[in-house]
Amino acid sequence: MKTRLLQITLIASFFAVCWLLMQVVHELGHIVFTVFPGGEVERVVLHPLTLSRTDVSINPHPLLQVWGGPLVGVVLPIICWGIAYLIRTSIRPLLQLFAGFCCIANGAYIGFAPNSLGLDTYTMLAYGSKRWHLVVFGISMLALGLWLWNGTGKVLGFGVPGGQVSSKHTIVSVCLLVVVVVMELVFSAA
Repeated sequence: MKTRLLQITLIASFFAVCWLLMQVVHELGHIVFTVFPGGEVERVVLHPLTLSRTDVSINPHPLLQVWGGPLVGVVLPIICWGIAYLIRTSIRPLLQLFAGFCCIANGAYIGFAPNSLGLDTYTMLAYGSKRWHLVVFGISMLALGLWLWNGTGKVLGFGVPGGQVSSKHTIVSVCLLVVVVVMELVFSAA
């Protein structure tokens, strides 16, 4: 029973952290690709109970800005996993799962989201991207995410007798979730 509770805690906390941090790196991409070419960010919405967004007041390159979110949103987690892989840290499998999550989430969002006002896909299409660009990005990122996830299920106790997981991974995941939630609550209150 204790082992199964540890596994459920790890899975729930880890995917909650993945969702929140995926939004952070996605919005970071929008920020960088707004500010770098001379634009101005008006507000960034990051809250654990809402979908994230970046409001821009001056945007000289809207297509660059809007693609920056999903591009940084997948590249930065992959770089972090790559560094962890090279230095052989014990949290490498969790970073690999996170990178895969970011690829899948960004790929599904860009490749298959509706063309609705307020979504990145609307802006991408309005400023010259073709629907097939979005679909190719989506399918590529879904495939990359699934490839990254391949063989990592044992970290979450899948395929392991009794669902055994690392208590260290569980503690790291829960602590990270608490830190991210508190930071987002503080940030959104400011």
